[in-house]
Amino acid sequence: MTGSTGDGAGTGPADFDAVHRDPGMEVELKYDVIDRPRLEAFLATPGIGGLAGGEWRDVPVDDRYVDTTGRAVEGQGYAARIRERHGVRLLGLKSLTPAQGPLHRREEIEGPAGEGLDPVAWPASAARDRLLGAIDGEPLRELFRIRQRRRVRSVGGPDGSAEISLDDVEVLRDGARLAAFAVLEVELQAGDVAVLERLAGAIEGTGAVRPSSLSKFEAARELVDDAGADATSAAPPLPASPAPVLGTARAPGVTADDLFAEAGRRILRFQLARLLAAEQGTRTGTSASDLHKMRVATRRMRAAWRTFGDAYRPSRVRGCVRALRTLGRHLGMVRDLDVLLANLADHGAALDPAERDALAPLERAWRAERETARAALTRYLESAAYRRFTEDQLAFVETPGQDARPAGPTDPRRIREMVPSRLWAAYGAARAYDGVLRWADLATLHRLRIAVKRLRDATDSVREALGPDVEPLLERLVAVQDHLGALHDADVAAALTRTFLVEHAATLSTESVNAVGGYLAEREREVARLRRTVGPAWRRVTGVEFRRALGRAVARL
Repeated sequence: MTGSTGDGAGTGPADFDAVHRDPGMEVELKYDVIDRPRLEAFLATPGIGGLAGGEWRDVPVDDRYVDTTGRAVEGQGYAARIRERHGVRLLGLKSLTPAQGPLHRREEIEGPAGEGLDPVAWPASAARDRLLGAIDGEPLRELFRIRQRRRVRSVGGPDGSAEISLDDVEVLRDGARLAAFAVLEVELQAGDVAVLERLAGAIEGTGAVRPSSLSKFEAARELVDDAGADATSAAPPLPASPAPVLGTARAPGVTADDLFAEAGRRILRFQLARLLAAEQGTRTGTSASDLHKMRVATRRMRAAWRTFGDAYRPSRVRGCVRALRTLGRHLGMVRDLDVLLANLADHGAALDPAERDALAPLERAWRAERETARAALTRYLESAAYRRFTEDQLAFVETPGQDARPAGPTDPRRIREMVPSRLWAAYGAARAYDGVLRWADLATLHRLRIAVKRLRDATDSVREALGPDVEPLLERLVAVQDHLGALHDADVAAALTRTFLVEHAATLSTESVNAVGGYLAEREREVARLRRTVGPAWRRVTGVEFRRALGRAVARL
C-alpha cells in the first residue's frame, strides 16, 4: 500500500479541467491496487475505456532519490531523482503539487547527471540549475531507492493516448528492503485530460483499485521516515511518556469576527486536544473507542488544514498534512480491520456452529493483519517522529500568529468574509453529483461520499458561527455520509474476501470455501441494497429546504 487513506479525494468532474499534454508537465492517474486478480483480468482486455490497447512490455526501473540532510530540495517543493537509463544517468526534478484524488499534475524537469552526487560537476541543464539553487551549496545524500518492475501498455484513440503501467514497487534504504506494494499509473501521452477521465471511469468501476493522493516519492518517504523513527526509538529506546495535555472544551469557540488564520488555529487546537486525550488508550490497545476517537480527530485536523491551509505558510501546511497522513494511515489500518472483523463476527453469529467454524481461516487471516498493523501503530506512537509532531503541533496551536500569511487591511481575512463562498463551493461540488446519481457506479459514489464529507467538515468547523439553523443540516449530511460509508465498507469487505478466496482456495476445505463464499455473497447483496437505497437520504441534501437553511445559516456571518 502507498499510504493513501480512505478519505482521499476522488476524481470529481471539477478535477478534470481541460488541459493538453505539456512536455514539461506530467499528468497522470495513480491508484493503490486492492484486488490484483480482478485488476489484471480487466487490464488484459483488448481495449480499455473505449481505447485500443497495445502489447504489454516489461520495463525495470531503479531510481535513487537524493536531497540534503535538511531536505532543502523538498523544502522548495520538489523531489530529486537520479535514474540510469540505457547507460545514461538522468537527473529528474518533480514538483510536489498536491493531487486531486488520483489525478496528479506535476512539473517535470530532466537533465543529464554525471557520476557521484556533486551536481556542480554534472553537465549544465535547467534541472541542474534548479537543483543547485535549492541546495545552496549543501551536499546531497541518498534518501532511499525505489526499484520497480513495470508492466507497461499504451492505449489510444482519435482523441489522444495514454500509457498504463502496473508497477511492483520496492522501497530500499541502505540496501535493506523496507516495503513492497503495487501501484497502477495512467500517464497522459497525447490529447487532453478527457482521455484520463474516460480511463478513470473504466478503471475505478472495477472496484479493484483505490485512488491514491500520494506520489511514489511521498509514499516511500513516509515509509523511510517511519523506519527512521523506529530506529531512533530503538537505540536507545525512548522512555514512555504520557501524552501532553491540552485543556479540552466543548467547542472551538469560532465566531464570525475571528481572523481566518486564528480560527483555523483554534479548531486545530480543539482537535489536537481530543487526539492527545485518546492517545494513551490507543497506545496500550485497551480502548477501541479511543482508537476511533484518535482517528476521527486526525481526520478532522486534516480537514481543518484543507479548509484553512491557505492562511499559513505552504511549508507549514505540507509538513503538518504529511505527519497527519502518516498517523492516519497507521490508525486507519487498525480501525478498518476492526470494522471488518466486527462485521464478520455479526455474520457468523447468524450461522450454525459448523458454518461459523468454517469461517475461521478468513478470521485468522484478518486478525493476523490486524496484529501486524497494531504493532506498527504502537511503534509509531512511541517514535521520535510522533513525539516531534505532537510537540510541533502544540507549539503551533498555542502561538497566535505563528506561520500565518500576512494580509493587507482590505484583504478578506475574517470568518465572515472567507467562509460563505467556501461553504457554497463545497455544496456545489457535492450537488454536482445529483445528475448522475441514478446511474452512478461504486467509484462515483465513493467520490460523492468524499464530497459530502468535505461539505460536512467545512460546515462543522464553523458551526457555532453559523447558529442553530446548521444543526439539522449536519444531521442530514451525516446520514448521507454514513450510508455511503457503509456501502464503501461492504464493497471493501467483498473485494478482500474475493482476494482471500483466490489466493487460498487451494488450501481451504470445501466447508471453508463455501462459508467464505457465502460471506462474499452476503457482502455483495449488501452493496447492491445500499446502492439501491441511497436516494432518499441524498434528496434531503439536494432539496430546496436544505439550500434555504444553508442560506439562513450563512447569512448570520
